[in-house]
Amino acid sequence: MAKKAATKAETRHMAAVAALGCIVCTNNHHPDTPAHVHHLLSHTMGKRSPHTSTIPLCAYHHTQGGYGHAIHAGKQAFEARHGTEVELLEQVREMLA
Repeated sequence: MAKKAATKAETRHMAAVAALGCIVCTNNHHPDTPAHVHHLLSHTMGKRSPHTSTIPLCAYHHTQGGYGHAIHAGKQAFEARHGTEVELLEQVREMLA
């Protein structure tokens, strides 16, 4: 099954999320780090979450940082260090409000 293309509203939302900068870097007092969106892995049973359930992560915290630093290198270790995806999503939503 093909991925569903984002609507215009979803595309605008994801652009606003990415424009916040990496949420982990921001929480570590390094604001304005360029970011792209990460679709939450929680509660999706192997499927990508909706475009509205995204958090901004820099390349380091998304894929390149290694175990405990990048979410795709070890989700449990990442969450133990930086907070859960759901907690970070809630913070992002408050920042966008």
